[in-house]
Order: sequence, then C-alpha cells, then structure tokens
Amino acid sequence: MKLYTLPVPYHPLLDLKQTELAIKQIKEIFQLNLSSTLRLRRVTAPLFVLQGTGLNDDLTGHENAVSFPIQDMNGAVAEVVHSLAKWKRVTLADYDIQEGRGIYTDMNAIRAHEELDNLHSLYVDQWDWERTIGEEERTIKFLRGIVTRIYSAIRRTEFTISEHYPQLEPTLPKEIFFIHSEELRRKYPTLTAKEREEEITREHKAVFIIGIGGELGDGEPHDNRAPDYDDYSTLNEEGYNGLNGDLLVWSDILGKSVELSSMGIRVDKKALLRQLELSGKEERKELYFHRRLLNDTLPLSIGGGIGQSRLCMLLLKKAHIGEIQASIWPDEMREECRKMNIHLI
Repeated sequence: MKLYTLPVPYHPLLDLKQTELAIKQIKEIFQLNLSSTLRLRRVTAPLFVLQGTGLNDDLTGHENAVSFPIQDMNGAVAEVVHSLAKWKRVTLADYDIQEGRGIYTDMNAIRAHEELDNLHSLYVDQWDWERTIGEEERTIKFLRGIVTRIYSAIRRTEFTISEHYPQLEPTLPKEIFFIHSEELRRKYPTLTAKEREEEITREHKAVFIIGIGGELGDGEPHDNRAPDYDDYSTLNEEGYNGLNGDLLVWSDILGKSVELSSMGIRVDKKALLRQLELSGKEERKELYFHRRLLNDTLPLSIGGGIGQSRLCMLLLKKAHIGEIQASIWPDEMREECRKMNIHLI
C-alpha cells in the first residue's frame, strides 16, 4: 500500500474551509447540469437491498457485499449496495418513466474489498443515473452522444467553479476522444489493459474507452463486468462487441488517469441470456430482477455512475480522495499524507 508518485512539495490550492464550500458548490452545480442535459428527475435511493433478489450489482463478481440480518423480518439478509445499476432500471418501470427521460440519485456504498490509495476508498459516492430509450437508440452513435453531453456538463461545472476560485484554472480539453478497447489493444499490443489506459489518456487527456467486459482479440476482456447490466457482447455498428464504456481524464496532480464514470446501454433479453451463458451464471434467470427483464416488464435503458468525490478531487486539483470525503485510512497512509501536506478529512 503506497501512494502514487506525487509532485513534491504539494500545495493545496484551497484551504480546508474553502474546500468544504467548493465541494458543496460542485455537487450542486453538476447535478443541475446533468439533470438538465439528460432530462433526469431526482429520486430517493436505498442504501441496502434484500439479498437474493438480483438487484445488487456484483461488480466483477468477486466482491462480497457488506450484509446484515434484519431482526424484524425473520433474519432476512440485507446487503449494502455496490451500485444501483439494476435497481434504477426497475425504478424506471415502477415510475413509468417515458423514453427520452430518466432518473438520477445519490448512491452511497461501502466496498470493503477496495485496496486503499489516492483514488480508492472504503466509501463510494456516485451520481447514479438511468434513462429510458427506444430500440433504435441501442447504438454506439447514441452512446457517444450521451457521453459527449455528460462530458460537456463536467466542463461547464469546471468553468463555473473556476469563476468562484480563479486559482482553479480549467484544464479539461474541449473534446473527448473515443476509442474501442480492441483498437486500444492493437495500438499498444505489449501493454496491459491498465497501462493502455494510462497511455491513451496521457495523450488525449479525456478518453472514453468503448467495450468493457467483452472478450478482445487476445481472448481477454479489457476489464471485467457483471453479465446482467451493461451490454458488452452485442456487435455494434462499428464492427466491435460492446455498447458500454469508461470515461477517463488525466490528472496532472497525480500524473495518471482517473476513471470518472462507467456507463452503457443495458442488456436486452437476448444480451442478458447470452452474457449469463458466457459467464456461467445462468441460474440468475430465476432472480427477481432477471425474471422481470425476461418477462418484458422492464424498459430498455442506458445508465451509469459518476464519481462525486473523484469529480470534486479532479476539479479542485487535489492529490487524494481523502481530501474530499471522510473515510478510514491506515495510520501509515495518514502519516505519509501529513508529511506531504495532504490533509485527510
């Protein structure tokens, strides 16, 4: 457990009081930009869901959710959410959200498996959003359009916050660069997936990597995804598998890429069955969420999550996510941060 290499000395551009105020301003400004550009309404989200419903996101499939028995429900087990990827789609149906509109919410999670560093914490906070779409919108062209609109909302927020704090000079590029993970693999054939991310983001500063979870030309995925929310196996109009991706931006403070968002067009019935089979998870067809999708009671949708603390960290030019959120950190990390003038909340 070591911090990433940081410029020495590190001098925060905002003091503690300014930082707390700026965090509040960024969150208020960005969610207004996000909701207006995607036509989203705010909804209230759960902190936990019942185990065994299929509503919780199992991320890469190896993480265990924090869970507890419910005394007043005969010991039924609740799980703290990892994300709300599938819960949001059920909510679109239950709220009867029409095509072209959607929902967003504050998602708070505990991920006890995280390896703690500058960007990873036990506590996760995101804006989770989901939008109802039509069959004709299940395309890469539509996904690119949504990504571009979200990136524009991020840049508008960056500009607005710089008006309040002139020392926070805007640095995000005007355009976002799109590349499929298979194209990226061919561009850097000797590098690992994470190394490829670093190189392409270093070059273009803001990148959306399409196709996360599907098998690439070398037989390996760029990264793992659960099989039952993003559609990573449908052949798109560009000739590659995948209707999802990750948004990364370059941090000059850290000297590395920062993943701000993961998003994608969600599975339809065909993609769900195909991906459950490919992953060996066909028993999930009997779970509540999966039955609803297979019984045509859930809408087609696109959705994702945008890291709140990471966005604040990036726009406020901070070196550690602990400067933005209150969490638990190892004593040796706190001491190392203190020596480097990094004030963990």
